[in-house]
Amino acid sequence: MKIALVSPYDYPYPGGVVQHISYLDREFRRLGHDVRIIAACSEDLGDVPRQVIKVSGSIAHVPFAGSVARITLSPRVYRRVKKILKQERFDVIHLHEPMTPALPLAVLRHVPLSPQSLVVGTFHAYRESTHRGYDYAKPIFKPFFGRLDGRIAVSEAVRDYLAPYFPGDYRIIPNGIDLERFGDPALRPVERFDDGKLNILFVGRLEKRKGFKYLLQAFAQVKKAVPEARLMVVGAYDKDDKEPFVLYARQHRLHDVRFIGYVSEDDLSRYYRTCHVFCAPSTGFESFGIVLLEAMASGKPIVASNIAGYRGVLEDGEEGLLVQPEDERRLADALIRLLEDPALRGRMGRQGQAKATDYSWQKVAKEVLDYYRELSERKRR
Repeated sequence: MKIALVSPYDYPYPGGVVQHISYLDREFRRLGHDVRIIAACSEDLGDVPRQVIKVSGSIAHVPFAGSVARITLSPRVYRRVKKILKQERFDVIHLHEPMTPALPLAVLRHVPLSPQSLVVGTFHAYRESTHRGYDYAKPIFKPFFGRLDGRIAVSEAVRDYLAPYFPGDYRIIPNGIDLERFGDPALRPVERFDDGKLNILFVGRLEKRKGFKYLLQAFAQVKKAVPEARLMVVGAYDKDDKEPFVLYARQHRLHDVRFIGYVSEDDLSRYYRTCHVFCAPSTGFESFGIVLLEAMASGKPIVASNIAGYRGVLEDGEEGLLVQPEDERRLADALIRLLEDPALRGRMGRQGQAKATDYSWQKVAKEVLDYYRELSERKRR
């Protein structure tokens, strides 16, 4: 099959949806399919893989769901998309976050130019509250939604969130995990942090919704009970992002907080291997716990917020502990419990590793391809 994967976001910039597309691309090509990625790409983030069809270098930073979405709003993508769809003659056009302006909507606007194509959308985003944009623009989005032959939600939480706005049949196909990379038994810890201290790992951008401030406040309590604890902070954040947290750590004399910043994919798996407990204190807006799966595949126990996107992946008391969001006291108690109990850490880590095998990208890609074939057969009938 000739497959187009359409990214709503700046493709070279790290993020969950971009990562999802990248792994589907890898698995589809490994199985012999011809894949193109249609995306906007920042001019200043270097070269992109040759299978990426760049539609724009103009990127706007738009606040959305407690984060900042890096999307293109350039009107030029409409003409570019028309040309691509006419020339490429895809068997499948698979859009991610299909209701996102401007690229996915431009593709949906012009799919009649590629009548042979099966059109599929995967929805990733989740919110605890209503979406005003969907409320006001539902009449505008409805015709675009109607052009999807199939709809995928990455979790039940996402499906249930979308249903009031866009009712219909959704296939639940989760995000995947690179088991070979995170579960490699030969993987070595990061030497400078493999020194006998008990490491807590946070991975993510320092956005409000990621809840890092609650982890930092909890860490002040953890240090009193477990003096040998250390907090490692990994993610695509910059100096301005970390400034208030660095100041807090200094004011409270928290000397074992290490702001590491962005690391390569290979080094990320080593940081998971180095930690003793992984912590995800997000306050909401998480559709699926991909970082939880990374920790599970690495054999690490987890402390995470008890939110819908995380409950779908982690069972409290099995692979880790779920705590009330925005509650630094309970967060500290859960971290202390695991840091002080190596046997419990080991049991939860093993259970997490076993569960992670259900989410391999090989399995996820096969589910998606099977769904394409099912939809194609339905469309022929």
